[in-house]
Amino acid sequence: MSVSKTEAKQLLERMIFETTAPKDWVDDVWALSPLMGDSAAKLLEAFYVLIECCPDEQLDNVLKGLYRDQMEF
Repeated sequence: MSVSKTEAKQLLERMIFETTAPKDWVDDVWALSPLMGDSAAKLLEAFYVLIECCPDEQLDNVLKGLYRDQMEF
């Protein structure tokens, strides 16, 4: 069963940022170090661009692979 791009984005956000909103994560990193905060903001932007550019089938496969790997730990 495949998931929509919106669902995949939400699942990946939960997997990566857990209970913290992605923007709040960037703000937290920025508060610790402006240099690292800038990198965190760029990383988050790249994350969203990749989700939008990735074909649905590939995004679904990546998501399933990550969840499968996470379950093995």
